[in-house]
Amino acid sequence: MTVSRRTFARLAAMSTAAVASPAIAQQASIKWRLASSFPRSLEGLWGASPTVAKFVAEMSDGKFTIEPFAAGEIVPGLQVLDAVGNGTVECGHSYAGYYIGKNPALIFDGSMPFGMTPRQHYAWYLFGDGKKLVDELYDGFGIVSVPMGNTGGQTFGWFRKELKTPADFNGIKMRVAGFGGRVLAKLGVVPQQIAAGDIYPALEKGTIDAAEWVGPQDDEKLGLHKVAKYMHIPGVLELEANSCLYINKAKWAELPANYQAMLRGACAYALTEMLAGYDARNAKAINRVVAQGAQLVVLTPDILKALRTALEQVLDEESAKSEQFKRVADNWRAFRAEQHRWFSIADARTEMSVYALTTATQ
Repeated sequence: MTVSRRTFARLAAMSTAAVASPAIAQQASIKWRLASSFPRSLEGLWGASPTVAKFVAEMSDGKFTIEPFAAGEIVPGLQVLDAVGNGTVECGHSYAGYYIGKNPALIFDGSMPFGMTPRQHYAWYLFGDGKKLVDELYDGFGIVSVPMGNTGGQTFGWFRKELKTPADFNGIKMRVAGFGGRVLAKLGVVPQQIAAGDIYPALEKGTIDAAEWVGPQDDEKLGLHKVAKYMHIPGVLELEANSCLYINKAKWAELPANYQAMLRGACAYALTEMLAGYDARNAKAINRVVAQGAQLVVLTPDILKALRTALEQVLDEESAKSEQFKRVADNWRAFRAEQHRWFSIADARTEMSVYALTTATQ
């Protein structure tokens, strides 16, 4: 039997439907606005917002509705955190790395260079101290945060020239968000934070020399391979990129408990859907961009070592400035070490063995 998204939502709520439906009918209608940091053209990132809105409406029999707006329609893409915190909108979908200027520790809820994969991140968030530590960060902004999406592993970025040594980074103007920019700055890169729609023209005009965005699917949509043909791998800047639904804390407190549960459930589905979508589409997109002239460049061991050293320096520097950052960083580093040790045994080695055999038979 094929299960539609609507049917899935109904089945998910079936255990409480008989009891909840009369109660929902008696509840006041609630209408929220959701401001996204992402344009509609990027179906993976943008798509999480209408997915959450659809699920919530279906599970509440239309009593709880959320109207999603893309970046710039009611709130600039990089101002979603502020808009939610000050009550301009009830909720928003964004990425924590955009706001490290407000609190650098937010990056631990987004994506850290040489960090964790999606599975490892959610292990820390749900079964380590991640959620407790992250909730403390958002509480300072008057926000409740719920994981809502993940792009999975990304590529390192698109460059107008091939990088061969750590010295090749010096003077490069690169669009890069989050902590990646601070790490690359240690090697002489000049980081630029530019919204998605402005990346292609900046590369085309030579305003920037390189750009890191997401991965083959979204990068292809922006046309980055046409103006900077060298795609560098592996994507050590972002092994994952967690994004969240930001909810105004006061508005969250006003929601009935069943509506809060609906939001959490809808976000969980949207996260899984986004991750699966990127995995499926990136595999096809990489073939297309290579066919159009993109060249894959593998970063040298010297470059990777220099980048890892730079990351640890930045973490140490930020930890020295802020006790809160140090508390999160120490916890995250310890959990990362355990996860990397375990995954190197259980997953990575096995996967590479399988992939090598798959390639050999094609």
